[in-house]
Amino acid sequence: MLTRRHFLAAAASGALLPRPLSAQARWTTAAPLPTPRGEIAAAQVGGRIYVLADYSFRPELEIYDPTTDRWTRGAPLPRPLHHTAAVGFPEAISSGAFGQSTSAPGGKLYVFGGYTDHHWTVTAETLEYDPKTDRWTKRAPMPTPRGALAAARLGSLIHCVSGIGPGSPRRNTGVHEAYDPMADRWTTRTPLPQPRDHHAVVGLEGRLYVIGGRIDGSYARNIGTHDAWDANSDRWETRPALPTARSGIAAAVLDRQIVVVGGEAPSGTFAEVEAFNPRTNTWTAYPGLPTPRHGLAAVTVGNRLYVLGGGPTPGGSSSTTNEVLSVTP
Repeated sequence: MLTRRHFLAAAASGALLPRPLSAQARWTTAAPLPTPRGEIAAAQVGGRIYVLADYSFRPELEIYDPTTDRWTRGAPLPRPLHHTAAVGFPEAISSGAFGQSTSAPGGKLYVFGGYTDHHWTVTAETLEYDPKTDRWTKRAPMPTPRGALAAARLGSLIHCVSGIGPGSPRRNTGVHEAYDPMADRWTTRTPLPQPRDHHAVVGLEGRLYVIGGRIDGSYARNIGTHDAWDANSDRWETRPALPTARSGIAAAVLDRQIVVVGGEAPSGTFAEVEAFNPRTNTWTAYPGLPTPRHGLAAVTVGNRLYVLGGGPTPGGSSSTTNEVLSVTP
């Protein structure tokens, strides 16, 4: 675990981040995943968390209900994947950066790209899961096949940003493609200035925030680079870097802040939990993960952040861990 080493280095340099009062942020444990998973994807639809994909090619779709703290299963993926991206689409949304209310496809789960084997073969596949019918449907594929990408919803569109493209050796692509679920159509946006993989993307208040990651698939080349994309101007701007450079991370919005968890490097996995406040343009350190992991998922339901699965050691490891961060005013 890297937390102590980084803490001592930061203390020596006077660079420690501000921390919230301990009463404001705390971790608890929830029901573990039914099966161990690493390099996973997860998203929230209708108050439930849908967990899928795994480095060991588990096809099962597992569904967690935070209100009952219980797991059930849905129809399995049409084919196993790992290093894919998942995004939940709500029943009702706003279009544009802050836009008007509009109709939505009706509370569905979307899965984009990923690897289809352990030879790093990428796919452009787009899959749609309907919780009401428990069925998967193929939708228009991504224009650019890739794995280890990241995706997030902003208004009525889902943005898939960067990742590793086809071919060998593995190389990053900075491509930024937006999917419209209502039209089943893709459009291209301005590419990411710093291509990367194993990063995090979050949509919040008219902007996409792309944080951390690694270069060309190597966790020996982790970065803390943080770029924000403005939906109105289709332009990128640099934001303060992730304080702890890392990849294999996950991120989600909690209390209007972007919370980044976990990660890996050659020397171990990360417990760090760091939150970015777009209004103040600053980072804050939260209590670290009780179980340091990488290749994990982070999903917000209400005022709680669920951190699911992931590997406790670098590489192809897995776990059933389900830990919950709660933040109170």
